[in-house]
Amino acid sequence: MINSSGNYCIYSKVLTKQALPLAYGLIFIGGILLNGVAAWVFLHIPSKTSFIVYLKNIVVADLIMSLTFPFKIFADSEIGPWQLNTVVCRFSAVIFYLNMYMSITLFGLIGFDRCYKVVKPQFLTSAHTVRCSRIVCVAMWALHMLISLPNSILTNKTPTKDNSKCVDLKSTLGVQWHQASNYTCLAIFWIVFLLLIFFYSSIARKIYFSHRKFKKNSKLSRKKTNRNICTIMLVFIICFVPYHIGRIPYTLSQASSQNRCEEQKVLFYIKELTLLLSAANVCLDPIIYVFLCQPFKQRLYQKLHLKMRTSEELENSRSRKSNAICETVVIS
Repeated sequence: MINSSGNYCIYSKVLTKQALPLAYGLIFIGGILLNGVAAWVFLHIPSKTSFIVYLKNIVVADLIMSLTFPFKIFADSEIGPWQLNTVVCRFSAVIFYLNMYMSITLFGLIGFDRCYKVVKPQFLTSAHTVRCSRIVCVAMWALHMLISLPNSILTNKTPTKDNSKCVDLKSTLGVQWHQASNYTCLAIFWIVFLLLIFFYSSIARKIYFSHRKFKKNSKLSRKKTNRNICTIMLVFIICFVPYHIGRIPYTLSQASSQNRCEEQKVLFYIKELTLLLSAANVCLDPIIYVFLCQPFKQRLYQKLHLKMRTSEELENSRSRKSNAICETVVIS
C-alpha cells in the first residue's frame, strides 16, 4: 500500500488477510445468532416503556451492523473481486459506522432515561412517554444518517485496482466531510461516555443513600444495581474506548502529507485491532439485555422453555416489593 509521501508500505498479510477476516467471521456468526434471538424475544415484548423502545432500536442497529461484516471479510481476504473494496468504501463501511454510533447514542439515551427516573422521579413528564421516545429515536436515526451518508455520496471517484484506500476514492469535499464526520463521531462518543459515567454515578449514589435510609434488602438490591452498572460501563470501556483513543492519530495521519511508513503501519494496526473490539460489541449487547432488562430475561427463558432458578425468582420478587428505585434501574 502506498502512503501519501509515495512510499510503499507492506502490511502483514497474516493479520489483514487471515486473522482479521477470521475474527470478523466469528463475530458475524455470533452477532447474527445472538441479535436474531434478541429480536425474536423483543417481538413478544410490548413497547410499554421508553427503555424497551431504546433497546429494540439497539437490536436493529446491531443486526444491520452485523450484516456489513461479510463485505469486509471478503474484501480484506481478497476472496471476492477487487471491486468489492469499492462497495466497502462507499456503502458497507458507512453503514457500519452509522449503526455503531447510533447504538452508542441509544445507550446514552438509556442512561439519561434511567437516571432521570431514579434521581428525579417527581419530575416525570411526557418526555418519558413511549411516543416521545419513538420520536427521539427517529430524530437520532435522521441525525446519524445526515452525518454518515454524505461519506457514501462523496466517495465518487472512478475506482481502479490500485486504489486500495477508501480516501483515494473520495473527492476533495469527500475528504473534508470524512474528517469532519470523524471528529463529530469522536465528539459524540466521548460526550456519551462521560454522560454515562455521570448518569450511573448519580444512580448508584441515589440508591446508596436510599438504602441507607430504608435498610430493607439493601445489600441484595444494591448488589444487583451495581452489577448492571458495571456491566454496561465495562462493555463500553472494552469495546469503544481503545478505538476512540486510537482513531484520533489515525484520522490526523490520513490528512497529513508526510507519513513515515512505520508510523503509518502502527496506526493502521491499532485502528484495525481496536475496530475489531468495537465490532465485537454486537455480540455483547444481547448479554447486556439479560442483565439490564428483566422482561427480556423472563421472556427468553419462557421461549426457550427454561425455568428460572428459585433464587432468581425470589430476588426479583423481593426487588419489586422492597425497592421501587431499583425496579426502575433494573426494570425487574
